Amino acid sequence: RIETAAAATQARIDSGAQTGVGLNKYLDHAKDDFEVLKVDNTAVRRRQLEKLANLKRDRDAPKLKAALEALGRSAASGQGNLLELCVNAARAHATVGEMSDAMEASFGRHSAHANPVSGVYRGQLAGKEEKLEEIAGKIAGFYDRVGRKPRILIAKIGQDGHDRGQKVVASAYADMGFEVEIGDLFKTPAEVARHAAEANVHIVGVSSLAAGHLTLVPELKKELKKLGLEEMVVIVGGVIPPQDIKPLEEAGAEAIFPPGTVIFEAANILMDLLGSRLGHNAGALFRTK
Repeated sequence: RIETAAAATQARIDSGAQTGVGLNKYLDHAKDDFEVLKVDNTAVRRRQLEKLANLKRDRDAPKLKAALEALGRSAASGQGNLLELCVNAARAHATVGEMSDAMEASFGRHSAHANPVSGVYRGQLAGKEEKLEEIAGKIAGFYDRVGRKPRILIAKIGQDGHDRGQKVVASAYADMGFEVEIGDLFKTPAEVARHAAEANVHIVGVSSLAAGHLTLVPELKKELKKLGLEEMVVIVGGVIPPQDIKPLEEAGAEAIFPPGTVIFEAANILMDLLGSRLGHNAGALFRTK
């Protein structure tokens, strides 16, 4: 019933029978000035690593080994209670990662993958076709000079399981003519960098909704540099507080898209960024494949 009512309301708005204040009329462009709790993720991570090192130094190694081996045997054979064995391993001060590794050999590793949906974004741009044509023209010019379309990886890094924004942005860019790679959830900066290299993308877009960007984006830049991809364009979008914008720019993010960003305007910015690179030696950025 809620979905039906929402659809009916949207239909009235689209037909002009009803105006949605803040949706298509009387938009509020004022920026709220409010303080956001800021956590020093780097300091928290350092403290946690120190505590982890102390734990590993002080625990009973033979007892730990026996508990993890029992867990691994149960995963391989299907016999025994995995929960009970995990509790035993935890009592031996095994980490969650060590328990996962003990079972991964038998179960493999789960990948939380998202897929774009075609046509949804384009269908909502009635009356704004000129915007799509402008982006299409830039993409065509890029193709003429490079030999392929611009390719973007929409990545999720760290413990960020919010994938709705990632799917929306990926679907929109695909509708506008970009080649889109969608990264799995919960990836490390090193894994995202490898994905970018293997997929031969031009842009890595970090979708951040869990406040880890101030730590993870600099780590991503380091990992890209290790692979010889220091020229890779890195952008960040999502829940980005205003005070985080400057640190992200200093960390190497070339464009930042906070809440309220209009996607086709962001796409224009990305194409302008890539266009500016065409006049310079961008290393491996424009390899053909």
